[in-house]
Amino acid sequence: MSDCARRTKLPSPAVADAGSALSVFRKNVGKDLSTIAMPISMNEPLNMLQKACEELEYCELLEKASTLTDAMERLMYVTAFSISSYASSQYRTGRKPFNPMMTETYENIRPDKGFRFISEKVSHNPLVIAAHAEAKGFKYWQSTQIKSKFWGKSMEFMTEGTFHVTLTGHDDHYTFFKPSSWMKNMIAGEKYLEHSGECKVVNKTTGDYAVITFKEGSGGGLFGAPTKRNDVIATLYDANDKKVRRVVGKWSESLAEEVGLDKKKLSVIWNARPPGIKDHDKYFGFTKFATELNELTELERDKLPITDTRLRPDQQLYEKGNVDEADEEKLRIEQQQRDKRKEFESQGKEWLPRWFSREGEEWLYSGQYWPTRETGQWPKDQFPLW
Repeated sequence: MSDCARRTKLPSPAVADAGSALSVFRKNVGKDLSTIAMPISMNEPLNMLQKACEELEYCELLEKASTLTDAMERLMYVTAFSISSYASSQYRTGRKPFNPMMTETYENIRPDKGFRFISEKVSHNPLVIAAHAEAKGFKYWQSTQIKSKFWGKSMEFMTEGTFHVTLTGHDDHYTFFKPSSWMKNMIAGEKYLEHSGECKVVNKTTGDYAVITFKEGSGGGLFGAPTKRNDVIATLYDANDKKVRRVVGKWSESLAEEVGLDKKKLSVIWNARPPGIKDHDKYFGFTKFATELNELTELERDKLPITDTRLRPDQQLYEKGNVDEADEEKLRIEQQQRDKRKEFESQGKEWLPRWFSREGEEWLYSGQYWPTRETGQWPKDQFPLW
């Protein structure tokens, strides 16, 4: 399948004022904000299901890993991939993605990047997103619970759950998780996003692993962003805990291997791309890849199930700058979801996901979405979510 022409900017710049949400934050300090109704002005015109796809912006790192014969080098590129997903966050404005409805889905077919992706909201309380992607060189999946909390001056974003990668032609199975992210200076000063803490990338097959440290920023004034920030270090160990490789850099710019563990010999393995969008700061800080996520192209037109995010009227209206209409639609859709849940409960039914099934603590892709899409025969018991 060949790729199609894709847009280079959103239909409308950001027109809503996110500041009105601060009063809501102050009333809910320390609470999980994903469970609280928020003004639509706090949103960006993307959905959590689409944000899960944004993780794959630099999937070429996984394709590269699949071509390598050295196990530690493969681990290094998978580690770089896990870090690369943060790059686009440096431009973001601190708004939150739309919460998906129960059993809402999102697909993305990218011939130019070589993958196809499907995600679904599989649990409402707690809110859990399941996603699966496949490509020539890799498979990638996750089932994660997204939380956000306001702490007075900063907002914490937590992604709880495990990310998985396997590489074509190898027995490797990698797992990793994410540290917390913070939006600092929410009330006054220069707002900035920071990722801090430790996480591990583990090759469950060989026992090799990488420890990634996202360093907290330092320097700068009381209300300014740190002058030294975004630093990240990844140290790779074999199964016997012997230090083998080390990667240094900034999650916002580039990563380099210290060749032979020599700090003076650096070999770049990844560079972040510029946003690729003119006046990106006026368009929610989206990169070109993020801008394309909610677009309805010829690859999707007349081929989507009625549950696909691109068909959500509130998100479409918000993307086009129709904030008041979008807010009304959002309230209507959320009420419709509550009514449907009550209907299911009164009938003794459970609202179950369609394309993922639970195995232990994980939600795994059933393998049925793409064959169903090819026939165009979507299940007859699907019902409108909006």
